[in-house]
Amino acid sequence: MILKDVSRNKTKTVFIITLFVIFVSLIVYFVSLIFVKDAFVAVGIGLVVAMVSALISYYECDKMVLSINGARPATREEFLQLNVSLESLCIAAGLPLPKLYVIDSPALNAFATGRNPENAVVCVTTGLLNKLNKYEMEGVLAHELSHIKNYDILLSTVAIIMVGFVSIIADIVSRSIFYGSNRDSDNKAGAIMAVIGLVFIILSPIFANLLKLAVSRNREYLADATAVQITRNKEGLINALTKLEEDTEELKTANAAAESLYIVNPLKGKREKDSIFSTHPNTKNRIERLKNIS
Repeated sequence: MILKDVSRNKTKTVFIITLFVIFVSLIVYFVSLIFVKDAFVAVGIGLVVAMVSALISYYECDKMVLSINGARPATREEFLQLNVSLESLCIAAGLPLPKLYVIDSPALNAFATGRNPENAVVCVTTGLLNKLNKYEMEGVLAHELSHIKNYDILLSTVAIIMVGFVSIIADIVSRSIFYGSNRDSDNKAGAIMAVIGLVFIILSPIFANLLKLAVSRNREYLADATAVQITRNKEGLINALTKLEEDTEELKTANAAAESLYIVNPLKGKREKDSIFSTHPNTKNRIERLKNIS
C-alpha cells in the first residue's frame, strides 16, 4: 500500500512540474512576443524561464520554505532530547536522519519539507516542545517522518514553491503586457496580448488552487497511520492532535501558500470544515480513525 502511494506521489510531482513548465512557458511566450516580435525567440525565452524556475523549485524548495516560515536549526546543544527522539524514530522507520529546525513560536505545529529522504527537513515550533510530553512529541515527529517516507514532502513542497512562482510571474507579465499595449493603443496585437494577459491573471489563482488540491488530504490519514506503525503508540499521536486542535496560539509566520505542509492547518479559521477544498482533514476525524486502529 505504502509503495503504491510513494509511486503515486512521484507521478503527481512529475505531472505538476510538467504543468508548471507549460503554464510558465505560455505566459512568458506571450509577453515576449510584445517586445521581440519573433515567435521562435519568444518560445526559447519561455522555455528557459520555465525550466530555470522548475529547477530552482526542485533543488531549493526546502530552503525557501524554511526561510518563509522563519525557521532556524535545532542544534543538539540547545535541543538535545528533540534530536535524540528524532534519531531513535529514524532508526525505527529505516530513514536517514533529516535536518532538524525549530520555529520560535508558542503555537503548536510542525511540518516536513525537502525533495527526498536524503534531503529532508523536519521543523517543529518551540510551543510543541513546551506543551507536549515525550510520547506526544514522538507521535508528531513520527507523523512528519511518515510524510518523508511516503514522499509527500516532494509533492507538497514542489507544489507550494511553484504556486509562488506562478503568482509572481503572472503579476510581472500582466504589468508588462498592459505596459506594452499602452505604448501603442492602435496596435491590435497589443490589445490581443492585453486580453491574453487578463486571462492568465484570472487563471493563475485557479491554477494555484489546483496545485494545492493535488496534495490530497488522504496523505494526512496515511501519515497518521504510518506514524503509529513507527511508534507503536497511537495514544501519543491522539493526545498530540487533541492538544494541537485545542491550541489557540497564532503561528504568525504561517501563510496561505504553505498551509498544506503543517500537521494541522496553521490558519485557525480554516480548521472547522472538512470539504474538498480543505488542505487538511478535520482533526476530530483523524483522531477517530486513529482510535479505530487495532
